[in-house]
Amino acid sequence: MPPPADIVKVAIEWPGAFPKLMEIDQKKPLSAIIKEVCEGWSLGNHENFALQIADSTNFYITEKNRNDIKNGSILRLTTSPYQTALQLHERIQSSSMDAKLEALKDLANASRDITFAQEFINLDGISLLTQMVESGTDFGDLLSFTLTAFVELMDHGIVSWDTFSVAFIKKIASYVNKSAMDTAVLQRSLAILESMVLNSQDLYHKVAQEITIGQLIPHLQGTDQDIQTYTIAVINALFLKAPEEKRQEMAHILAQKQLRSIILSNVIRSPTPINDEMAHQLYVLQVLTFNLLEDRMMTKMDPQDQAQRDIIFELRRIAFDVECEPNNSGSIEKRKSMYTRDYKKLGFINHVNPAVDFTQIPPGMLALDNMLYFARHHQDAYIRIVLENSSREDKHECPFGRSSIELTKMLCEILKVGELPSENCHDFHPMFFTHDRSFEEFFCICIQLLNKTWKEMRATSEDFNKVMQVVREQIMRALTLKPNSLDQFKSRLQNLSYTEILKIRQSERMNQEDFQSRPILELREKIQPEIMELIKQQRLNRLCEGTCFRKISSRRRQDKFWYCRLSPNHKVLHYGDLEESPQGEVPHDSLQDKLPVADIKAVITGKDCPHMKEKGALKQNKEVLELAFSVLYESDEYLNFIAPDKHEYCVWTDGLNALLGKEMTSDYTKSDMDTLLSMEMKLRLLDLENIQIPEAPPPIPKEPSNYDFVYDCN
Repeated sequence: MPPPADIVKVAIEWPGAFPKLMEIDQKKPLSAIIKEVCEGWSLGNHENFALQIADSTNFYITEKNRNDIKNGSILRLTTSPYQTALQLHERIQSSSMDAKLEALKDLANASRDITFAQEFINLDGISLLTQMVESGTDFGDLLSFTLTAFVELMDHGIVSWDTFSVAFIKKIASYVNKSAMDTAVLQRSLAILESMVLNSQDLYHKVAQEITIGQLIPHLQGTDQDIQTYTIAVINALFLKAPEEKRQEMAHILAQKQLRSIILSNVIRSPTPINDEMAHQLYVLQVLTFNLLEDRMMTKMDPQDQAQRDIIFELRRIAFDVECEPNNSGSIEKRKSMYTRDYKKLGFINHVNPAVDFTQIPPGMLALDNMLYFARHHQDAYIRIVLENSSREDKHECPFGRSSIELTKMLCEILKVGELPSENCHDFHPMFFTHDRSFEEFFCICIQLLNKTWKEMRATSEDFNKVMQVVREQIMRALTLKPNSLDQFKSRLQNLSYTEILKIRQSERMNQEDFQSRPILELREKIQPEIMELIKQQRLNRLCEGTCFRKISSRRRQDKFWYCRLSPNHKVLHYGDLEESPQGEVPHDSLQDKLPVADIKAVITGKDCPHMKEKGALKQNKEVLELAFSVLYESDEYLNFIAPDKHEYCVWTDGLNALLGKEMTSDYTKSDMDTLLSMEMKLRLLDLENIQIPEAPPPIPKEPSNYDFVYDCN
């Protein structure tokens, strides 16, 4: 007969004694269980003791998490969180350096547990640590473990970042500003500064006064990728929180300090492979840099502004090599006619007053900036495009002005100019770090591509939108290959001619061909349930393999992991914390926690998830909302997830819905259904290739007037 569900069999350790096997009744208060254990070893004052999980985490068992204890778990009897916090609070103030160091090591380790952290913080432990830092008497390992403990305690989000003094900020900043500093201390100091900037606008101003870009740059010139990652994270945080009016100024300082070239030579082209966290920080820097273009992108041209109109005159002058005519040369009508003719050749929509073309936002004045850059820095290519098109028939000319405006708008959409960086994206492009004016150079390559594609398509003015669609596809396909330089991007585009795009489209169309005749639609409906069952089995198999999820903390860096997988019999979800990202599947028995599928009530996604309703710097991002889901079980308990990417999000939400007997509705399921259904249809119709399938079944012939034609076998 199986044991009652509320009885858990465990082993309990106590230093210097044999482990004790016992049964824990989960209905009894935890204090009563601890008292029973203490009495078994003749220990008094049971209120001073607690139970811990005997693994690397050493997390305390509380009334909140006690249901996570599984049969066969090993627990440890230890001093209560309050007693431990009290002892460590005293030990870290010891006059003996060795005793103090050991106490700080223990504190750094224990602070990962929120139960202990709450008790230590209640003893005003954060203030004690900040005073130790401000005193400046600790250094080396002492300082390193002090800062580690501080970071771990703050990571729980119990204490507000706004409570710290200027003296503490100055001290942390001084560790970053020193040329020779212990690596661990530097790493923790950079992490603290990043968290301060991201979590408090007031602290941003204080940190910005203490830290300059020039003091951060040397940390990028070393070989330690963790230090480089934290350094770029601090720069990104300062960039992100800077007021609008200061961002351009900060970008100018970054350009003066040659940040781009330092990152290119010391990080991107370093022999050390770029890890995910570094890729994310480079992506964030790329997005924030391009977002500086938003102001120009959303600025309309003022047709009455002479300085802005002079830019259009400059485009005309470079293209046609004309001197600015004096006011008295020819009649006003003659000059207007000449201007109108030239503006028509330049491809503006409004030939009389081209300034009107730049009142559309986006791309606003950014398009004019790009055109002027192209005309000045790639003058031969600019003149060739303008003159080449002005010599064609009107209907076949590729309008340079209109093309530039639409292309600039398209590039802003592709690079998501003006959008906040995604929390989980690592999609940075090395080629944008190879030039100080990378966006303008990107435009120059693409405007030449557009003109080339226009000629290859033999397009007319009616085909303008079709050409833009092809150009977008060419650019997106070339970017997917992640070229290392702008020249490499240009050569990739050379291999993606219009003819090649047609071949790719034809190939993809053949693979995704859809049949619409009624008999085939009926066949599709018949085999669709089989395909859906196949997809369901695949999703459940993927859940059995499991996935590593990142823990989202109050700090921007995400260096904690947990793993979740479904048992082979599809009845239990096993999950647990990991020290680092796993290199393959994690076995069930190494995952400490479990959740029976039968207890799951619902799967919640997006902004309805409880962990998305919390306030915090990381919870405001649209991309994170799209990857969040939660499992509701028992009495309003939740298991919260943030998927590493959209693919894993679809796999897990589909799989969980399949376990609950609900419909799988993700985009990934629709895509799989289309692909597998198309393949199955082609296989079943293979013998009917090149045979016309009628829309309706052939008519049944009338019965014959007699059956005399029937052959009598006898």
